[in-house]
Amino acid sequence: MPTQPAQVNPILQLVPFLFIFVIFYFMLIMPQRKQQKEHRNLLANLKKNDEVVTASGIHGTIVNVKDTSVILRVDENVKIEVEKVSIAALKNPATANQGK
Repeated sequence: MPTQPAQVNPILQLVPFLFIFVIFYFMLIMPQRKQQKEHRNLLANLKKNDEVVTASGIHGTIVNVKDTSVILRVDENVKIEVEKVSIAALKNPATANQGK
C-alpha cells in the first residue's frame, strides 16, 4: 500500500518569502527613504551664502533662493539659475551647521 507524503502547511511555504522581504526592507528600502528625507531637509533649509555642489558637479555659492530654483555664483560676475532638486550636497556641511 503506497504511503502519502506528508503535506506541508501552506503558511510555512510563505516564511522564506517573508524573510527575504524583511531583509530587502532593512537593507534597501529603509536606507533609501532615510536618504530621500535628508535630501528634502537639505533642500528646504537652503539659504543665501551656502556653498553647494550640484548633481552635475558645479560648485557655487547661493546668491538667491526662489521657490523651485536657486541662483548660484560660480565665479566673479557669473551667476546661473538651477533647480533646487539638482543640488546634491552642501560643500561644507560641518561649517553650515555651526551657525545654528
